[in-house]
Amino acid sequence: MRSHLLTGTTTERYRTPVTGGAERVAARTATASPPLADAVDLDTPLPGTAAALDELDRLCPPAVISPGHPRHLAHPAAPALLPAVPGGSSPGPWDDRSAGVPHLERRLVDWAAGRLGLGPAADGLFAADSAQADLQALLLAREAAGTGPGTHRLRVLVPAADHARVRAAARLLGLGPDAVVTVPTDRGGRLQTVALARELERCAREGQVPLAVMATAGTAGSGAVDPLAHLAELCAHHGVRLHVRVAHGYGLLASRTRRHLLDGIERADSVTVDFPTSYSPPANPAALLVRDGAALRPAAAESGPRHADTPVRTADAPAVVSLWLTLRTLGPDALGDRFDACCDLAARGFDLVAADPRFAVTVEPQLCTLVFRHIPAAIRTPADIDRANLYARKALCASGAAAVGGTVVGDRQYLRLTPLNPGTTTADLAAVLDLIAHHAEQYLGDRLVRAS
Repeated sequence: MRSHLLTGTTTERYRTPVTGGAERVAARTATASPPLADAVDLDTPLPGTAAALDELDRLCPPAVISPGHPRHLAHPAAPALLPAVPGGSSPGPWDDRSAGVPHLERRLVDWAAGRLGLGPAADGLFAADSAQADLQALLLAREAAGTGPGTHRLRVLVPAADHARVRAAARLLGLGPDAVVTVPTDRGGRLQTVALARELERCAREGQVPLAVMATAGTAGSGAVDPLAHLAELCAHHGVRLHVRVAHGYGLLASRTRRHLLDGIERADSVTVDFPTSYSPPANPAALLVRDGAALRPAAAESGPRHADTPVRTADAPAVVSLWLTLRTLGPDALGDRFDACCDLAARGFDLVAADPRFAVTVEPQLCTLVFRHIPAAIRTPADIDRANLYARKALCASGAAAVGGTVVGDRQYLRLTPLNPGTTTADLAAVLDLIAHHAEQYLGDRLVRAS
């Protein structure tokens, strides 16, 4: 599992594929062959990077005429400048002009939809990031509802943590300032089904039209997974579309011990899957998947590209290729086991924090995010505790000894540990906790001295 991490002991393993990739860029010729991506079993990885690159060469032949050819006059892109090597910002040899890249996208979409159980009619597309994918999902929901004079009555129901991003998307779609309705969450950050039922009933009484419910599997702040099965049942009862954003829960697609947390997602109308750096470094593509693929293929665009009519910014070829190579070299089982190991480590971190009187923890983590904060031994005001935790996080990062995240729970400042590196140990977590307590107490002690 750790042999695929870039560390001081794996530099040679990094140098070999990068050097080999550069040689492929130089040696690639303008030949074409039929794409075979549909036949690839993404659940069975290849024996190594070289085999994955060989497969990629077969699946993504170069364009018939290279963009660097002096008579290539059809595409608004300049030829690549030297040095164009793998790992840089250049698309490299497998760029958007290769006929094979869209077939990689289609196969990855089919694989992800199958993992989620969306059914045989499912389809999807890749977007540049999850915000773009969510925007497309809202657009599909608005088109399904129609765009008549009642547009001002449309409402999107979202958990409190996501209201800002959804409000921005709603504004772009012209839904009006009152379109986004915030639904309360519990202490762990999960959307409350009772509160959602209450809001849906209020919408019905006041003549408003619920456009969609936006749920999350793996929130950014706490890693919480909304109760998807209950939400799906509630949305079906009220005839409302359900959209689920699989953010920090991306590993659940391949997890062998926590996949049940996604139960109910197969009933969602649309799903955004965010593939962060743990899946496809260095890019962060996102896929929008829909249970009814016809929604992505209007009659007017049936004969064109699968996302020719989408207004969102689609994923660049390097992001798709990076995700493909990750799956082909590691395989979903290894990725799922790595994710599960990180979740197990967060659970051990919870046990440490819960037993330590220097800290207060919110709830036991569902995934690999632990939310807590330092509580001083002497009685302090809530504002002092907030400032102490903010100071501790900044001082820890400035020292170079460690780094932790921050989040807000009920208007109070909390710290966030997300151990995504399988090389992290329980001893590392304990050492970081000691450092946090040291910096926080130092800050409070300095304030006391200055006040006296």
